[in-house]
Amino acid sequence: MAFSVTSKKSGTTYFLHGKTTETKGGKRTLYFFAKEQKEGALDELPKGYMVTESAQTGLPLLKREG
Repeated sequence: MAFSVTSKKSGTTYFLHGKTTETKGGKRTLYFFAKEQKEGALDELPKGYMVTESAQTGLPLLKREG
């Protein structure tokens, strides 16, 4: 089951996804939330990250801890 978060503002459920891309500095994983579970959905929160919510939009945001 994919990691999910429910918005406190709108009540919408969002699923965490990850996509590895090639950049000038090497490979990098981009994390994003989507309303639907798609290819690349992650089962757990990446180590060293926490979920916050935008006060204006209610969208979940992934931030590094510390």
